[in-house]
Amino acid sequence: MSSFKIAISSAALSALKNRLESTRFPDELDDSGWEYGVPLADIKRLVARWRDGFDWRQEEQKLNNELPQYMREIEVDGFGVLDVHYVHKKSESGRGIPLLFSHGWPGSFLESRKIIPLLTKGSGGDPVFDVVAISLPGFGFSEGPKKKGFSLSQYAEVAHKLMLALGYTEYVTQGGDIGFRITAEMALRYGGEHSKAWHTNAIYSPPPENDDPSSYTASEKEGLARGEEFQRSGSGYLIQQSTKPQTLGYSLADSPVGLLAWIYEKLVAWSDNYPWTDDEVLTWVSIYWFSRAGPVASIRFYYEFAHSGQGFGSRSSHAAPTIPMGCSLFPKELIRIPKSWYPGVGNVVFEAEHDSGGHFAAHEEPELLVGDLRKMFGKGGPAFGVVPGRSGYID
Repeated sequence: MSSFKIAISSAALSALKNRLESTRFPDELDDSGWEYGVPLADIKRLVARWRDGFDWRQEEQKLNNELPQYMREIEVDGFGVLDVHYVHKKSESGRGIPLLFSHGWPGSFLESRKIIPLLTKGSGGDPVFDVVAISLPGFGFSEGPKKKGFSLSQYAEVAHKLMLALGYTEYVTQGGDIGFRITAEMALRYGGEHSKAWHTNAIYSPPPENDDPSSYTASEKEGLARGEEFQRSGSGYLIQQSTKPQTLGYSLADSPVGLLAWIYEKLVAWSDNYPWTDDEVLTWVSIYWFSRAGPVASIRFYYEFAHSGQGFGSRSSHAAPTIPMGCSLFPKELIRIPKSWYPGVGNVVFEAEHDSGGHFAAHEEPELLVGDLRKMFGKGGPAFGVVPGRSGYID
């Protein structure tokens, strides 16, 4: 293990500026708005800011000051040793519940930025947590896999081995998007002995056989309809990244503006009217531009997952994990499955439904997400005391 500070070279910053200065923008149809994709005016504004006003050094310093970061070599069965980046912030109580946070795509360890100070400090009778926010292999400053077939079980293995290496032989997890898939796999593979409970803000599962749609609530029907609309008008990225990620990768690796548009579209479309600032967006995208393995490494997950037999929308051949599971439901998540589908996902012991928030819950609604974790794992909650000796309270 070694401590880590983000330190992008001046040469890399200059090269980015040069590319932004030579941008060639596409044309745009009159009054097209968001119907055809990201509006030209938005991208021109963001590019101008990225080129001439955005202070990466300032953002870099903020991240280094806020987040204690480390690197650790982790051996993955059949894939050798990978150098993995992560954030590790211990609670002030000394009895924090070990929590592994897994981001998704197009996220990164940045998604933990707002919840870490809330989870590690707490107030009054709140339980606190020791938070480990991993940069998944191929994302951020983690090394990317070099061989084909690095899929769900390998991401779960890396996250699990990281927790063990930090001395957390028993822990809980939280994740959304890809993070949901990874923490579900951890619950299945390591549940009981090591993974003691898991929480998600995004549940994906096909319907059970002979399900009765007439039993769905209004909010469940609305969530399914939103999922159907997403499949019709917003899932093109999923098909491309699941089939020919390398082809797309040339554009994302060569053009910072192409990368910006590809990610910015999802940030806006998948959130619940969150007031993104330009600098928030540019920091988010810069992590991908300056990533150790390059932007294409992160999207290969979709191909590997789709070709592993565990792909999106497929029914698992394994029984659902039995350890306690919690879920937080946000209205603008990409899909909301009915409760009758839950048994195929896990043993849901905690559920909370909110009136605001979207796909990036930890970033959009950190207080709500943290509040749910405290309710699930705190005194009186259904997962209180699942990690022996780590109640989250000072006795």
